[in-house]
Amino acid sequence: MTAIFRGLLVVLGAWVVSGTALNLSRHPHWYVRGWDFPRLVIAGLGLLAAVPYAAVFGAGTWYDRAFLGAVALAVAWQVSNVLPYTPLWRRAVKPARRPSPETTFRLVVSNVLIENTQHERWLGVVTAEEPDVILALEVDGRWERALRGLERSHPHVMRQALDNAYGMALFSRLPLFDGRVEYLVEPGIPSMHVELELHGGTRVAMHGVHPRPPEPKHGQDSRPRDAELQKLAQRIAARRSMPTVVAGDLNDVAWSFTTHLFLRESGLLDPRLGRGLFNTFNANSRVFRFPLDHVFHSSHFKLVELRRLEHVGSDHFPVLVELSYEPEAQAEQSEPRPSASDDRESERMIAEGNGRAGAPAGE
Repeated sequence: MTAIFRGLLVVLGAWVVSGTALNLSRHPHWYVRGWDFPRLVIAGLGLLAAVPYAAVFGAGTWYDRAFLGAVALAVAWQVSNVLPYTPLWRRAVKPARRPSPETTFRLVVSNVLIENTQHERWLGVVTAEEPDVILALEVDGRWERALRGLERSHPHVMRQALDNAYGMALFSRLPLFDGRVEYLVEPGIPSMHVELELHGGTRVAMHGVHPRPPEPKHGQDSRPRDAELQKLAQRIAARRSMPTVVAGDLNDVAWSFTTHLFLRESGLLDPRLGRGLFNTFNANSRVFRFPLDHVFHSSHFKLVELRRLEHVGSDHFPVLVELSYEPEAQAEQSEPRPSASDDRESERMIAEGNGRAGAPAGE
């Protein structure tokens, strides 16, 4: 029994170490990219292997020391990726100094889950927050009909209902200009691009996105998702002086290399840094939860409020963000900047993702 117990601990520890090392390669295969997501769970499994091993078998031989050292390094790496999204880290976005109705707006982004039939529950939770802008994802014909009542309070609307779980709808109290739906990489995977006008007259570029995830069901790797994000980053960087917000279900976690590259290339900020994880998926699990739903913004804004909302019947929690447009904030908040190697990596992702375009969109 002792040998079996030792073997199980070694297998678990070796799996944590090998997966962590494989993930460093940034290969687009869904198994490799899947290790981006459950970093705290992986760290916990590493401890589950190392602590009993050290307690029962010790670290007397070179083999024992090598095993425990490798697992410890893997655990440390996993935790270090998540640590910036805790109050132990410096905040990337400062609290709003002087919010006013003329310069602030409230945004709710929510993946409604196409199969979710709890429309009234969703509407109750979202409208109770009195958002100025609502971005709903996974909108099909049934959800489109269920949300039409929002037009009474949010008369400015963009829609692209689809039956493949990638439809979306945008409802706004604020006037919208130059709105368009685009398919940046894949047919059937839309994104929304529009300018909204704050009450004080400032125009803000808003981009709503929901790229397809890497997953085994359809043999999908991360290349189309990564390419869509990098294309959007280049577009935002070309208009760096424009106040900008990106919102949506990126099907990627906040701490992944791809998300960090997107932020460096676009120059946008993540208000969660130094504040918390704000895990949104899976809303039906207390263990396997990750931050997949995001709101990023340019340094023109400071933060009034950031909150995860209640369960709405979806497998995603909605997220509420209230931002304050304060142009002087640009001098107080450091924008991330790309390196030459970042630019090359971004171009490579776009080229590879374009090569994968045309695959059927799956749910």
